Amino acid sequence: MGIDETLFLAINGLAGQSAAADHFFLQIGNRSMLYVPGACAIAYWVWRNSREALLGGPMLGASVGLADFLGGQLKWLFERVRPCRALSEAVKIEPSGCGGLFSFPSNHAANTAAIASFLQILYPQSGWVTWPIVALIGFARVYVGAHYVTDVLGGWVLGGVLGGGVAWALLQWSRFRKKEKTLVGPVGEVEAKS
Repeated sequence: MGIDETLFLAINGLAGQSAAADHFFLQIGNRSMLYVPGACAIAYWVWRNSREALLGGPMLGASVGLADFLGGQLKWLFERVRPCRALSEAVKIEPSGCGGLFSFPSNHAANTAAIASFLQILYPQSGWVTWPIVALIGFARVYVGAHYVTDVLGGWVLGGVLGGGVAWALLQWSRFRKKEKTLVGPVGEVEAKS
C-alpha cells in the first residue's frame, strides 16, 4: 500500500464514527453550501468597489469555469478510479454514492483554489478567510471517500495557477485598477536661498 492510500485511509477512517462529523463534512463538500457565502462575498465586493467587481467578477467566473472544465478533462486523461470504488476498506458515507468514476484531480479543490488564489492576488488580506475554507473542503473530499490526498493537491495546483494567473493578468491591465496619483512630485535638489 502506497503513501496515498495510507493517507486516504487515515483520514477516511475517521468517517462513520460520528454522525455529526459525517453530516458536517458531507455538507462542506456540497457545492450548494457555498452559494450563500459566495453571494454575500459578491455583494460585499460590489458594495466596496463596484467597478472592480463588474470587471473582475466575470473573470473570476471564467477562471472557475476553466478550472472545472480542465479538471473534468484531466479525469479522463488520468483515469484514476475514486478510492471509494477502488479500496474495499474505504468508508462510504455519501448517500448518493461517491461521485463519478474518476478522481484526479478533485474539481472541488480546483474550483475553490481558483477562487482563493484569484482573491489572494487582488486582495491579499482575503487569504485568512479563503484558504482555510479551501483546506476544509479538500479535507472533506478525502473524509467522505471521494478523493485521495493527491487528487486534492492536484486540484489545488490546477485551480491556484488558473485563478492566480487570471488575477495577475487583470492587475496588468491598466483599466482594471486605477493607480492613485500622488500629489508629491519627485525629490530634487533644494536650492539654497541666501
